[in-house]
Amino acid sequence: MSTQADVKSLDTLAFVKAALAAYAHETGGAVDEIELEGRKAVDYITVDRAAFWKAEVRRCGDLVNDAIKALEHCRAFKKVGDNQPSCVEEKKALEKARARLANAERKAEAVRRWTPVVLQQFRDTCVRLVHFREVIDVDCPVAIARVEKMLRSLEAYGQVSSPRPESSAAGTAPEAGQPADQPPGAPPAVPAPAGGGA
Repeated sequence: MSTQADVKSLDTLAFVKAALAAYAHETGGAVDEIELEGRKAVDYITVDRAAFWKAEVRRCGDLVNDAIKALEHCRAFKKVGDNQPSCVEEKKALEKARARLANAERKAEAVRRWTPVVLQQFRDTCVRLVHFREVIDVDCPVAIARVEKMLRSLEAYGQVSSPRPESSAAGTAPEAGQPADQPPGAPPAVPAPAGGGA
């Protein structure tokens, strides 16, 4: 496996860093909203609806009692001789009141039955959200820090000039056969013939 980097653009790393930061911010807000909306839904079922249907059962029970009294009153005071009054309206009102009471009792029972299920599901969801929040609060900052470190390293590497040969570091080396005190570019000195003489 090659250990060389194949970097084509520092802008891409900067974009990744910005995208990670935006993801962490937006996802954190979304998780907060999910928790808030979930809590509202749970409270609506376990508190609001529970109280509503409990009160509705009492109210419908009172309506049934009133309808029974109205029917008994009709049978007692509208009786003519041996003829039993039909009391049709009172009977219909009693049937309607009993039907409403039965419906309210079914709703109240459903709330009682589903309340522990809803609470358990919400708790399980909150546990999963806690794990996901760890990704947002821990893993995302770590990833952003790594990308930032890469960017700094690559920017520092880009500012380092490429190495030059040693000869260019100290100027132009004298050519072979040329004295060190002779200016560069001058023709090389011709050595004197052996034995002297002009």
